[in-house]
Amino acid sequence: MKLVVGLGNPGDKYKNTRHNIGFEVVDRLISATNAQKVSKKSFQGDLFKAKDTLFLKPNTFMNLSGKSVRATMQFYKIDLDSLIVIHDDLDLPLGSLKFKRGGSSGGHNGLKSIDELVGKEYLRVRVGISRPKKKSEVVSFVLSPFREEEREIILKVIDYLEKIFDQILTLDLNQLKSRYTLKGVNASI
Repeated sequence: MKLVVGLGNPGDKYKNTRHNIGFEVVDRLISATNAQKVSKKSFQGDLFKAKDTLFLKPNTFMNLSGKSVRATMQFYKIDLDSLIVIHDDLDLPLGSLKFKRGGSSGGHNGLKSIDELVGKEYLRVRVGISRPKKKSEVVSFVLSPFREEEREIILKVIDYLEKIFDQILTLDLNQLKSRYTLKGVNASI
């Protein structure tokens, strides 16, 4: 069983923001796989299941994402090798896509929470959202929606992730990196 987690913040206020790209990708994957909702309040998130794959959108807000991930992993006895987390990444150019296992959270509070509560050695699907010019603008930047021209790029990345999803579930990290990494805005998808 694989657990695919999309990071984001619950509520309409955060819908379509840069920080919620994980939610958007998981929503697309839920639809594409015809996943069905699993009802259990102790997961502290919206959980869906399609065959041998669970999809989770934590409702704990970004900084506490690890609580929801840990509860789900414990209930279904999922190990770190079967955890895939999809999240926004300020350090990557808009439209880029990279794969990583373990390492630093890069200051991402959702990853920090997961790292602290379940460990670090899980697959990370990093979706580039770029970085604002000033460090003081980071919070407002990640909580703001994409501009129209940025949205077009992000939708292409979401389409691409849907297309390669089976590969993400089955290939090893080196294969994913060599075959499916995107370099950014000008990348051909």
